[in-house]
Amino acid sequence: MHREEPLLPEARGPLSAAVMDHLLAAGPLPPPDEIAGSPVYGDDLQLALYLCYELHYRGFADVPPDLEWDPGLLRTRAALEDRFLTALRADAAVHERVDDALAGLLVEPVDGTGVSHFLRDKGELWHLREYAAQRSLYHLKEADPHAWVLPRLWGRAKAAMAAVEFDEYGGGRAERVHARLFADLMTDLGLDTTYGRYLDAACAELLATVNVMSLFGLHRSLRGALVGHFAAVEITSSPGSRRLAEAVRRTGAGPAAEHFYDEHVEADAVHEQVVRHDVIGGLLQDEPHLERDIAFGVDATVFLEDRLGEALLADWRAGRSSLRTPSAGEFTHVA
Repeated sequence: MHREEPLLPEARGPLSAAVMDHLLAAGPLPPPDEIAGSPVYGDDLQLALYLCYELHYRGFADVPPDLEWDPGLLRTRAALEDRFLTALRADAAVHERVDDALAGLLVEPVDGTGVSHFLRDKGELWHLREYAAQRSLYHLKEADPHAWVLPRLWGRAKAAMAAVEFDEYGGGRAERVHARLFADLMTDLGLDTTYGRYLDAACAELLATVNVMSLFGLHRSLRGALVGHFAAVEITSSPGSRRLAEAVRRTGAGPAAEHFYDEHVEADAVHEQVVRHDVIGGLLQDEPHLERDIAFGVDATVFLEDRLGEALLADWRAGRSSLRTPSAGEFTHVA
């Protein structure tokens, strides 16, 4: 897994182009009316927001590190965030109580139709390679967005969240850090493990699933939503990983690919209990007024993951690539 700062991607419209120009001191930031008129879940707005957030992680090659706190860029980020958060509150907020929001996630459907079901039952190696390339935008920094919430918690919730994050970071062993395990999975699949390598290829729906973690994680006012997001991820991870483990075995993806999903089957089954009972339970004990925010975090996660699943499956069932820019020879599939 490479440690270099990633290259800036190709722009996907005027918003992302203007943000990149500003990062390179080559032009002004986008005006407010341009942000207001851009489709909120579209490629351009989601990439522009991703670029702003990535400055808080690895940054980009040739972009000065101090731009992380550039006042103009922060104002632009705030405007992009406002569009995204307002849309999510309108489109995704379904429940007011945490138990109601989680109820549907705690029951495995008899006849599931999601991405992991498709990959387990029908997926070919090229599907798995595309799925890994898309998901690499998160998994190569797995657990990092959720770590932002730790200073915003205390007591039982903080201790439990730290314990789960410690597992995500390999329990103190570098070779077991989950981001490292995912890089090994990518190697098995013949993919480039360079951080940010597949940003140009990732669809807007995938960018939104990564952006929402940073949106919730970077704002103390959204700490409840971040905990809800984390709960939704941990609850759905173990059964989903079990199906993906079956998919990689059936397609012969390789031992590292098998290990990554096997690890998540076991670890996330435990994490789910800790998050539900101690992180959420502890937070509600300390701050009961955050219940609606936690439920919103769950609902927003389900909403965005469903949008991503629908996009991937629409492409795959039509026999076409889900990637925006599949590299020649790197991904092969039947048209």
